Amino acid sequence: MTSSTHIDIKANRRFRRLALNTVIVLYFLIIAGGVVRSTGAGMGCPDWPRCFGRWVPPTEISQLPANYKELYGAKLKGEIEFNPVKTWIEYVNRLLGAFTGVMIFLTLLASIPFLRSGNKRIFYYSLSAFILVGFQGWLGAKVVSFELLPIVVTLHMLLAIVIVFLLLFLFTWSAYAGNILQLKESSKKAIGGIGVLVITLSLIQILLGTQVREAMDEVIHKLGYQARNKWIDELGLNFYIHRSFSILVFIVNLYWINRIFKAEGRESIAGKIAFACFWILILEIVTGILMAYFGVPPFAQPLHLTFAILLIGLQFVIWLVVNGNKYLKYSSDIRLEKSTI
Repeated sequence: MTSSTHIDIKANRRFRRLALNTVIVLYFLIIAGGVVRSTGAGMGCPDWPRCFGRWVPPTEISQLPANYKELYGAKLKGEIEFNPVKTWIEYVNRLLGAFTGVMIFLTLLASIPFLRSGNKRIFYYSLSAFILVGFQGWLGAKVVSFELLPIVVTLHMLLAIVIVFLLLFLFTWSAYAGNILQLKESSKKAIGGIGVLVITLSLIQILLGTQVREAMDEVIHKLGYQARNKWIDELGLNFYIHRSFSILVFIVNLYWINRIFKAEGRESIAGKIAFACFWILILEIVTGILMAYFGVPPFAQPLHLTFAILLIGLQFVIWLVVNGNKYLKYSSDIRLEKSTI
């Protein structure tokens, strides 16, 4: 075994672990973002990057200046009342965002060895993820400065999905390069084609969901957080479109999952992920029902969003797996080197 082979194998293993851990941290960040929105803590820190002018947020009103409403109330239209729970929810969200940036930077560093092994695209994709997460942080600041402007919030979510896709691609590629994925050749074109449709429908459904959430923000502003049981009735057409579209999403997903089972087998990598997609889809529907018919319980909102992002992420991984020979084989160097050990 040559020393260069040993370095490549270790580099790939280290990169795969970091990519997976970064994806996990990113999903925790998405959950935190959902909690921020469901609790109305988006402006829990009215300034950025500090929180009420402090690097460590206050825990009680006595730690704020006496004129804090004058300092921050104009920005929030005079409606600010200090709430330490909301303040710390938003602050933890920011800390998770910073930690995610660190993890993506470590992933970028771990991708440097691939520059010397014929897999330069892996480094450039890692660099793209790092740049995008920096832009995401800037956009998060704009979410605060624009006072939760709906279009900015939606762009913030879409960029999160792009970053998820990039990191999932990097992890899937490293798993393939390390001989972890065993790809089959049956029905690749058909399953891959349907997969594009499934991912597209999921993305549309997420966008429809953001429109519903934006409408809900207006309802909350009008009725307040104590009137949760009245929110759904005030949402209007956007909610019914989102709810009805979920039926189409469910049917197409079931068809795709069934095709994967028949072509790849339930015990294949694609089959196992498809099975997970089925249950995540069920959980997403259940949380949607809870919100629609049980007064929008706070825990259901972040879970509903997280299941949606997790579902589209796994759909993307399946699409990569069934098209692996086309999209994952940028270079066979690592696989060939490992096979000679």
